[in-house]
Amino acid sequence: MKFSPFSVAISVYQKDKAIFFDRALQSITEQQTVKPSEIVLVCDGPLNDDLNAVIDKYRKAYPIFKVLRLKNNKGLGNALRLAVENASYELIARMDSDDVSVPDRFEQLLKFFNVHSNVDIVGGDITEFIGDEDNIVGKRTVPKKDSAIKEYMKTRCAFNHVSVMYKKSAVQAAGGYLDWFWNEDYYLWIRMQLNNAVFANTGTVLVNVRVGEDMYQRRGGKKYFQSEYGLQKLMLDKEMIGFMTFICNVGKRVIIQRLLPNKIRGLVFRKFARN
Repeated sequence: MKFSPFSVAISVYQKDKAIFFDRALQSITEQQTVKPSEIVLVCDGPLNDDLNAVIDKYRKAYPIFKVLRLKNNKGLGNALRLAVENASYELIARMDSDDVSVPDRFEQLLKFFNVHSNVDIVGGDITEFIGDEDNIVGKRTVPKKDSAIKEYMKTRCAFNHVSVMYKKSAVQAAGGYLDWFWNEDYYLWIRMQLNNAVFANTGTVLVNVRVGEDMYQRRGGKKYFQSEYGLQKLMLDKEMIGFMTFICNVGKRVIIQRLLPNKIRGLVFRKFARN
């Protein structure tokens, strides 16, 4: 089967661990059944020697790398905006700097686009691991069909960001990535939905995601709650949700993000937000 060429968008910054970064890059280069045509890597501010060594290693092995360096840390939204703007191809896959893509991830996504040419973005399910990649502690399953995804969007983000592949034109038509604390992806999907983009998920696991206590810590606190509140208010103002849904959504987030300690928040995520 013939596939369209595609780019991969990645951002890395100085607090990332070189060993995890190396594993992530290995999973999208050496181990894929269909190789990327281009990897757009944005260095979000100065990097340490270990991270730069990983970049040099892969640039020498794979000339498909396009490395863009920001003088200062600008945040994920701004870094990914730059990556999308500089991508050479219409199809762009998103990848994180410490996760592991399954070997046929890109093949699955490209086959989906071949069959469903009207779709603007397609993602999939993820598993989550702590430490060893075989130590699976959770799985996040998301709806597959456009209508179900858009219904799900009323209460929670309906895509696993690290798993998606999208059309550059559809992302840019919605305004592209914009800075929105820890929710750059949800903010983009909302704007794409308002722009009548067509959504889909494969229903298969595409990425194994590295998690830990710090993940649950990031999903709590005043600033994160304010970010989530802003998205809920946006959906209310745009009539994507009604007032009672807004109140219910905000109420749940007050409890989980402002009142629960990290360990309890982690248990809640694993019990109720994961399989």
